[in-house]
Amino acid sequence: MGAEFVYLDFEEAQQDGATTGGYAAPSSPEFREKQLAKFRELAPDVDIVITTALIPGRDAPKLWLADMVAAMKPGSVVVDLAAERGGNCDLTVPDEKIVSENGVTVVGYSDFPSRMAAQSSTLYATNIRHMMTDLTPEKDGQVNHNMEDDVIRGATVAHEGAVTFPPPPPKVQAIAAKPKETVPEKTPEERRAEEAAAFQQQTKNQVTLLAVGGALMLLVGAYAPASFMQHFIVFVLSVFVGFQVIWNVSHSLHTPLMAVTNAISSIIILGAVLQIGSGSFLVILLAAISVFFAGINIFGGFLVTRRMLAMFQKS
Repeated sequence: MGAEFVYLDFEEAQQDGATTGGYAAPSSPEFREKQLAKFRELAPDVDIVITTALIPGRDAPKLWLADMVAAMKPGSVVVDLAAERGGNCDLTVPDEKIVSENGVTVVGYSDFPSRMAAQSSTLYATNIRHMMTDLTPEKDGQVNHNMEDDVIRGATVAHEGAVTFPPPPPKVQAIAAKPKETVPEKTPEERRAEEAAAFQQQTKNQVTLLAVGGALMLLVGAYAPASFMQHFIVFVLSVFVGFQVIWNVSHSLHTPLMAVTNAISSIIILGAVLQIGSGSFLVILLAAISVFFAGINIFGGFLVTRRMLAMFQKS
């Protein structure tokens, strides 16, 4: 879950318009009141506030007041980069980090550059390492000052007694993403023709499937006893109807359908339990397998439904 973020800079503290002595003039009282009212509206939903409104030679304007800090959620953070001139936040204490009564941390350090020494050193060292890797492509310690390389050429100020600064524009430009091809909109006649062709193809597939299934049924019926064929036909028709019904269900209705399949699986389990007492080993084996797989479907369905419902509950 992403944090809500507010950044208050010099423009937020000043009114666009006339300038005095090279700096923007203070905003009018009406503008300031509307500005503070907007900040109070945002405060309850904001997790991080960074203020940088600083006017040279003057105290920093107060932009984030004590009541705004009180309205923020516990654990929120206010980073006041104007702490050296008193800060933009009412609770800022220069060169200190405090925690308000409602659990909001207010950072008023004025030496942030010196606190970034480790990160800046790591970043600089990484850049130098990559530069040395480009200068020694053979990894033998021998410098190959390739002036055709855009990176090396751009970092070179003088080479072989000649001043090479400023460097020319890079030869390799950023490749813009190709514009998406606009597909012309189809006319109603074309759409109807495509739908008719798709329907015909679907009909052919179904007829072929039925023909193959009928041929297999005839082949089995030529050798199997009548009692077997009676149950086998019911089984095949159940599989066919179930496939046609579930396959054509929209994806958005799969979860409601799960409750129906749980009921069907319960019927399967009841039928299988009744057959377990049969004297035939094959029937007992098939009934046991049916109970196992139907049980997986039932318990798995309830677990998935429970997980889905938990997504809509407040934590």
